[in-house]
Amino acid sequence: MDVYEAVDSRRAVRAFSDEPVPKEVLERVLTAATRAPSSGNLQPWHVYVVAGDPLAELKKRATARALAGDPGDEREYPMYPAELPSPYLDRFSAAAAQRYQALGIERDAPDRPMKIAALNSGAFGAPVVLFCYLDRTMGPGQWGDAGMYLQTVMLLLRAEGVHSCPQVMWTMYRKTVSQIVGADDALVLFCGVSVGFEKEGVPRLRTGRADMTETVSFIGV
Repeated sequence: MDVYEAVDSRRAVRAFSDEPVPKEVLERVLTAATRAPSSGNLQPWHVYVVAGDPLAELKKRATARALAGDPGDEREYPMYPAELPSPYLDRFSAAAAQRYQALGIERDAPDRPMKIAALNSGAFGAPVVLFCYLDRTMGPGQWGDAGMYLQTVMLLLRAEGVHSCPQVMWTMYRKTVSQIVGADDALVLFCGVSVGFEKEGVPRLRTGRADMTETVSFIGV
């Protein structure tokens, strides 16, 4: 699989099979991902790879919180700006409607938030979740570095025939995650990334993207 194919085939999968991802695949991907760029070569990320019984226990605890209507732990950083202007709000709304319709959750269903939370806390059935943390002393530049690192990881997973789904949602249950992975208080949870093989026989969602001309300006080219 070349880079263009990996980029084109990468999407947030929200229905995974229970087929395990071989440890050697994860090691190969995460070893190669160490070449991801970071300003000053700080490599500010720390990743916990969780599977098996520890992941099952984490899913159990997080899902119990979700089904109980727990609003989650206090935010350590905003998931989105308080007010999203157009076109960002338009893109967000369109993608959300597509995403949960594909999962069989009606937009006007009264229990929609709880169902969404429960699906997320179960990592959509993924057998592996990567939890990416940063040191609290890091700034916006290093958070950008972590994004580039995780994109590198997700593209390498595609090269291995594996899918993923980045989930900032896990920050809502960051204390529960920390109990399982043993993360130091000096670290802040950036997000989780669910990893696995796509489940067969479920609707495959591919959200739209803005045309390149909407987000790119050529100057002197």
